[in-house]
Amino acid sequence: MAKASIKTSAFELAKSRQFKAMKVYHNMVKARVLEQRLIKMSKSEDGFFWIGGPGEEAFNTVLGQLIHKGQGLDYDYMHFHYRQSATLLALGMPMIDAIRQMNNKVTDPFSQGRNFVNHFVKKEWNVMPITSPIETQYAIAPGTAWAQKRHGGKGITIVTGGDAGSAEGDFASCLNFSSRPGMELPILIIVTNNQFGISTPFQQVHGDKIIAKRAEAFGIQWDTVDGNDPIASYNKLYEAMEYVRFSRRPFCLEAYVSRLHGHSSSSGAAVVEGERDCLDEFEQFLRTQLMIEKNDLQEIRKQYEQEALEALKQVRQEPYPDASTIYEHTFAQGGN
Repeated sequence: MAKASIKTSAFELAKSRQFKAMKVYHNMVKARVLEQRLIKMSKSEDGFFWIGGPGEEAFNTVLGQLIHKGQGLDYDYMHFHYRQSATLLALGMPMIDAIRQMNNKVTDPFSQGRNFVNHFVKKEWNVMPITSPIETQYAIAPGTAWAQKRHGGKGITIVTGGDAGSAEGDFASCLNFSSRPGMELPILIIVTNNQFGISTPFQQVHGDKIIAKRAEAFGIQWDTVDGNDPIASYNKLYEAMEYVRFSRRPFCLEAYVSRLHGHSSSSGAAVVEGERDCLDEFEQFLRTQLMIEKNDLQEIRKQYEQEALEALKQVRQEPYPDASTIYEHTFAQGGN
């Protein structure tokens, strides 16, 4: 893929909107280091299956930084898919918690060791359960948006998914239910387009070229953005979220991102050659435009690599779930 350059004018606009370049960089590096550690775990006895988002750190980091985090209808509700580790880190998730889930330990705060990695849920932050069946979140998300519409306030619903899954009916259901005349919902519908559905290229999945443009038929405002550019992504997300927050209407945003490894460990998780790397590009911007020293950037990476290694050492000592608890959280407690 051709390399794109970060525009200085866009950076000035982002700064006026509270964009913090080094804060973004720290989270991007932390997310990349975490995913690389999880991949290594999947190739050893420390884990059984990996799926994640290397290559989506730029877009997902700034998304997390712009979310109004909290519990209840006055805050943003999140319906994510399984490539969202950078967003959860930006929201404040400790790196060790993802490692706990990867290692299937009972200390995993999201599933107590009984779900795949990157399947997050956190009631205190309005992070709804991430599921393995793709795109089901698109059909569910209008539910919280409808509750927020009835409640009032400035809370919005944010739903993310991949390009291949947007070919499923749940995506169309989301567009339809969010745009009914007089009942429009405060929902930001995001498609992160990495041009692949497992091993199937975009052209063999879709008949159209711009997924977000489908929203036009439903009267929904839409746009696209270079998801490898954290500054462009920050500006576009800021504008889209402000539109949804104050107009109380839906918006559809398509972000073009990279997939730096295979779909998951089921396809080997090997490095994909020729993809743009958002982290490399942002490092180049920091060095040439903000005069950040290369050694300083390398020290940041070493810091997070050490944190990930120490976290793994700790997690290895933590217990697995007991077989007697296998049916916990399967049925609602306390009767009907």
